[in-house]
Amino acid sequence: MTSTVEERRTQTRGTAAAIGRRARARSAYPYWFYLPAAIVYGVLFILPTFASFYFSLTRWTLFDYKFIGFGNFTEFFGEPALVKGFTNTIIYAAVTCLLKVVLGMGLAVLLTSRIVARGYLRSVVFFPVLVSTIGVGITFTVLMDPEDGLINKSLAVLGIHGPGWLTDPSYALLSVALVDVWKGVGLATLIYIAGIVSIPQDYFEAAKVDGAGAFSVFRHITLPLARPATVTVVILSLIGGLRSFDLIWAMTRGGPGFTSDVIASVIYKQYQAGFYWLSTAGNVILFLVVTAIVVPLFWFLNRNEVDR
Repeated sequence: MTSTVEERRTQTRGTAAAIGRRARARSAYPYWFYLPAAIVYGVLFILPTFASFYFSLTRWTLFDYKFIGFGNFTEFFGEPALVKGFTNTIIYAAVTCLLKVVLGMGLAVLLTSRIVARGYLRSVVFFPVLVSTIGVGITFTVLMDPEDGLINKSLAVLGIHGPGWLTDPSYALLSVALVDVWKGVGLATLIYIAGIVSIPQDYFEAAKVDGAGAFSVFRHITLPLARPATVTVVILSLIGGLRSFDLIWAMTRGGPGFTSDVIASVIYKQYQAGFYWLSTAGNVILFLVVTAIVVPLFWFLNRNEVDR
């Protein structure tokens, strides 16, 4: 009897060990698939990031470098255009992010309702996302020309004298921001559409039975349950706004004067002038600014999800 019990224990231990080995083999096998992506990510992101941090503390050229500590940062913050660039970056990011969230949500609600040609309208809204940013910038530069631009000519027909959209310091930055919204709102709309269609229809049917109106349904069902989509749109739009460069450079090159300069354009101007070490320090500053704003905001927007 005792031998039978011992045999069963031995068999059980052997079976458990075999199951454990198979489980470890199965769990270890997929890690090999991570290796190519990890190598590419390390070579193209991790190494350049650490190299940028190091070279921001040096005065370097293509052939030589000299360690100088935080001298580059001191010199960079001494640039008169930097404060204006910081201010413009925050304004640009806030305006584009807010408008993309509001317009994206509104368009998504419209394009998930039962309207005629819904699929076609979705394509029209998303189309600007596919167009080259530089192409959009050049096109709107022509359209916003104060003398011969189509926009001011159209306003003149209505008896309105159009401003210098890109030549007036009061309008330049906001004009570029509006073009950015026109180009990027399609992606925000697509994300919101995905968020809205994932909401169970039971909620909407129950609200209809209770006699809730369209605004009540939007306020109490669509808006709160589309929160993950809102978080995604806010984070992506904010990062894009803080890092924006190509559209601004294509339309105004930071002008007139420094009125539409952002951090990225200031960095590029330093690079153009041959001050590679200053542009590297500026890139590190931009990285830290984006991280300092986006990471706490991401945690704040997702705090309710974490609490659950």
